[in-house]
Amino acid sequence: MTAPPIPPPPRDFDPAAEAARATRAILADTLGGGHRGVVVDSPPGAGKSTLVVRAARELAAAGHPLMVIAQTNAQVDDLVLRLAEKDPDLPVGRLHSTDADPYDRALDGLPQVRKSSRAADLAGLDVVISTAAKWAHVQGVEPWSHAIVDEAYQMRSDALLAVAGLFERALFVGDPGQLDPFSIVGADQWAGLSYDPSASAVSTLLAHNPELPQHRLPVSWRLPASAAPLVSDAFYPYTRFRSGTGPEDRKLAFGVASDGSAHDRVIDEAAESGWGLLELPARHTPRTDPEAVRAVARVVRRLLDRGGAATATAGADPAPVTADRIAVGTAHRDQAAAIRAALAELGVTAVTVDTANRLQGREFDVTVVLHPLSGRPDATAFHLETGRLCVLASRHRHACVVVCRAGVSELLDEHPSTEPVQLGVTVKFPDGWEANHAVLARLAEHRVSLRE
Repeated sequence: MTAPPIPPPPRDFDPAAEAARATRAILADTLGGGHRGVVVDSPPGAGKSTLVVRAARELAAAGHPLMVIAQTNAQVDDLVLRLAEKDPDLPVGRLHSTDADPYDRALDGLPQVRKSSRAADLAGLDVVISTAAKWAHVQGVEPWSHAIVDEAYQMRSDALLAVAGLFERALFVGDPGQLDPFSIVGADQWAGLSYDPSASAVSTLLAHNPELPQHRLPVSWRLPASAAPLVSDAFYPYTRFRSGTGPEDRKLAFGVASDGSAHDRVIDEAAESGWGLLELPARHTPRTDPEAVRAVARVVRRLLDRGGAATATAGADPAPVTADRIAVGTAHRDQAAAIRAALAELGVTAVTVDTANRLQGREFDVTVVLHPLSGRPDATAFHLETGRLCVLASRHRHACVVVCRAGVSELLDEHPSTEPVQLGVTVKFPDGWEANHAVLARLAEHRVSLRE
């Protein structure tokens, strides 16, 4: 199955103008349309949070008090802080749990933000924000006329059903290319049914309401011009997007010259082209492959030692690539723990190291990724999940270095999908097998071999 050919954008393509045009259409449907829902698909770094904040402000200004639903407490607190920054006079409610530390304490310094564990205490405020899990326990309140669901593709349909009675109309914003909603129990018995509780809120919503307006944000402001074409083609073949910057706008340079090692050479390759593949010899290894873990840690150490500086836009001053602007992505928590330990041995403690699930929604200047299939004897559905690779390959603003053992392409060819075919289940395209091949083909152009 091949994506239909899409003509190249015109030479006078203006990313800001295209993004503004899409935003106007979304807000027109949200504020004045006749439908009960509006769906917005967004590629990585296209400004989902910016859109949510603007829509919330415009709905409130138009006299439509609303509830905002996010999926995690970190997302909720981030939205509250963004709203407070953009509109200091806007009254905002932060509905939180009864846990000991239920919200970011930075909210305590915002006088326009009222915090409570009871929805009744926040009645009458222009905007009330909380997680889907907390909203599900709210009862005995008047429904809001409007709601905004942030990261809607991370929300399971059963979570949407639990809160659907709290609002009349909603704007759903999310990234269809990221990881599917997480479930700790099997859901095979519901596969193919339109009310599958493990399906995403958006897919179930559209299955029952196919007439709802659907929009997409056409520009990624995070991904550089070197990354957007690959991520778009590999993970968003039917809703392609462009980078908001041109090939010469972003620069990554180092104050210390290369020492000639494979680690430095792959860093230089990534700085020049946006991508780098540090390839170890083919071998079946434990999940926490010691050689691959050391290679990841060494790349990070050298990134810091060489004094990287990143230029975000043409004409801007370079900014230092400090430890907090670097992230390491893995498929498993034990891999992340092993890499943290290896980094600590090298004196590095401030770099973010986490799984793809926990890196969703975040961005950094440079990322170092341990490939999910590196050293594996098989290609399981977990490691082939399209969203996992998409997240790992789309967190960076300047460069991404992938550490992987050789032989993954052969592994993919030897292990075609053996997942059972289920009637009524929409086939996700592209699948993980095809997406992995597309990414590996590009990375092969930027390969640096590391001999142990």
